[in-house]
Amino acid sequence: MNQYLKITGFVMSASMILSCNSNNTEQDQMNPPTAAIKPHEMTIHGHTRTDNYFWLKERENSEVIKYLEDENAYTADVLADTKQFQEDLYKEMRGRIKEDDESVPYKDNGYFYYTRYEEGKEYQLHCRRKGSMEAPEEVFIDENKLAEGHDYFSLGGIEISDDNKIAAFGIDTVSRRIYTVHFKNLETGEMYAETLPGSAGGGAWAADNKTFFYIGKDLETLRTDRILRHELGTEVAADVEVFREKDETFSCYAWRTKSKGYIFIGSFQTVSSEYRMLDATNPKGEFKVIQPRERDHEYNVTHVENKLYIVTNWEAQNFRLMETTVDKPGKSNWKEVIAHRPETLLEGIEVFKNFMVVNERTNGLPQLRIMDQKSKQEHYLNFGEAAYTSYIGTNMDFDTEVLCYGYSSLTTPWSTLDYNMRTKEKALLKEQPVIGDFDRNNYETERVMVTAADGTQVPVSIVYRKGIKKDGTNPTLLYAYGSYGASMDPYFSSVRLSLLDRGFVYALANIRGGQEMGRQWYDNGKLLNKRNTFTDFIDCGDYLIKNGYTTNEKLFAMGGSAGGLLMGAVVNMRPDLWKGVVAQVPFVDVITTMLDETIPLTTSEYDEWGNPNEKEYYDYILSYSPYDNVSAQNYPNMLITTGLHDSQVQYWEPAKWVAKLRTLKTDKNLLLLHTNMEAGHGGASGRFESLKETALEYAFMFKLMGITK
Repeated sequence: MNQYLKITGFVMSASMILSCNSNNTEQDQMNPPTAAIKPHEMTIHGHTRTDNYFWLKERENSEVIKYLEDENAYTADVLADTKQFQEDLYKEMRGRIKEDDESVPYKDNGYFYYTRYEEGKEYQLHCRRKGSMEAPEEVFIDENKLAEGHDYFSLGGIEISDDNKIAAFGIDTVSRRIYTVHFKNLETGEMYAETLPGSAGGGAWAADNKTFFYIGKDLETLRTDRILRHELGTEVAADVEVFREKDETFSCYAWRTKSKGYIFIGSFQTVSSEYRMLDATNPKGEFKVIQPRERDHEYNVTHVENKLYIVTNWEAQNFRLMETTVDKPGKSNWKEVIAHRPETLLEGIEVFKNFMVVNERTNGLPQLRIMDQKSKQEHYLNFGEAAYTSYIGTNMDFDTEVLCYGYSSLTTPWSTLDYNMRTKEKALLKEQPVIGDFDRNNYETERVMVTAADGTQVPVSIVYRKGIKKDGTNPTLLYAYGSYGASMDPYFSSVRLSLLDRGFVYALANIRGGQEMGRQWYDNGKLLNKRNTFTDFIDCGDYLIKNGYTTNEKLFAMGGSAGGLLMGAVVNMRPDLWKGVVAQVPFVDVITTMLDETIPLTTSEYDEWGNPNEKEYYDYILSYSPYDNVSAQNYPNMLITTGLHDSQVQYWEPAKWVAKLRTLKTDKNLLLLHTNMEAGHGGASGRFESLKETALEYAFMFKLMGITK
């Protein structure tokens, strides 16, 4: 199973908040900017499209920058009278956060590692204590200091050498997800002179404490296409390329196994994977292929002692578990441990000396299955709620009977727990504090099944403040993603309380294209089945109206990245259904992007969307591509965000979309574009700056509902 499924970050990048006058429309504001029309013809399969705004992709063109800045100025003008509301929302959301917070520590190689925040600081401190939590604290990375002088900062993974003396970590200050790896001496605090630019940020130490394997990126396509070996104290020019991924539809990564015994290189694409392994004590040796890649075969490998455990979809759509020995890794030697089950998706495992924990998904909900390796008895954890998310936490200790896991629901803050797999006793280590008067008993959750047009049952998780009536009077936000097999589980958000406490209903739809209901759920929402994703979402919106949660004058939709494509599709298909739509970094120019192999991520995604160089896929993508299907009709109020340095969805996609909408739409509803000129796909960095962006989205909806405080 591809552990690098593209689950993209969602960005909200404006810094202003909308007016509280719900009757304001564009006719009351300054005229919006108009992008110049410069026709550009593109012909393939005997079909010609004319793109009037193709020129907006010229990032270095001053006319492009001026257009983006003009759109920002227009947005600021429209939203100028809401500045105080923005500040109030920001303070409200920030006020729920415990600013001097600390994570639950975990033990690794003799040290207890944890992160903490200091009051008023945007970024984390990475800390450790030797032997016990009573030992003196070492702050070995202070992100706040590293971020000084930068509008954007991201730390890309931390790897500690086996002797605990050196930390390797990546830094990105542009937001293109291109990291430079740095090395720090943890005994002296000094930074090493050499750095490794053009990296994905992570990597793997060999057991000799001087050899580091890192992940190289193609700086144009941003594909991770090679693994290099670096020895501390040597010139980067002398680094050895140990693996190059020549297939442009694949990306590759390198990491050290939990067992510390091996360094793995994994190559992945949408429907195939391949692993290589190297003894960590022999860094100059040759990597050995575990199982050669095959079309439509995905697998994942865990090393334990002399065994390899393989989660695989070989003759198993929902995956099964196999095992073999390290000296006979190929598929012909695999023996079945857990058989395929059509009703249950096997997502991953965690192995201990006497226990195995299996991460499964049944009926759309994650499950943790505990298997005693000696007695062969097994049981499932009981989470006690109808809709929730759970996950296996950081478990570095092999010889233990205690599992660390995480849990959250729409009403339960993020929690870290220890579970004794033998005695079945639970211990709450930490529940994320919510400052203020939060009481989970004030909120109610439901999990309903919506019948789609073709009879498919679509799960929807719903939360609202107790006391609302299902009489159609409630403003409602429907959220979804629905791509790449990414499962969107219901989780707690203290920020979301600002919606719920003002009377909003929040609904999370597990539409096809995700993997919540098993692998077939993903298969039925991609390629030539992609339109199921859009119709499922529309059917969920109709359900909320028909069952009295809301009306189309109070229903909002939100999605980001591929979820932004969803937003673009549904406003073309059912513009009447929504009062307002928030499209975050939306992937809306699908056909043009998928025909341009120089754009980051394009070639690796043919198995998600289809390759439009083939006419069948060209015609199908063209039938729903949001930008290509903008027409002369009324559209709902829309807030669209992007980042100039976005490496996932290039800024010009939403910019072109807005320009075309301005030309063709026949309504006078709000159409707002804001480009964060410093950020990329993940939006602003820092835990507080991102709250300002969230306040934008919420105030957009509050404005349209006449909510002023």
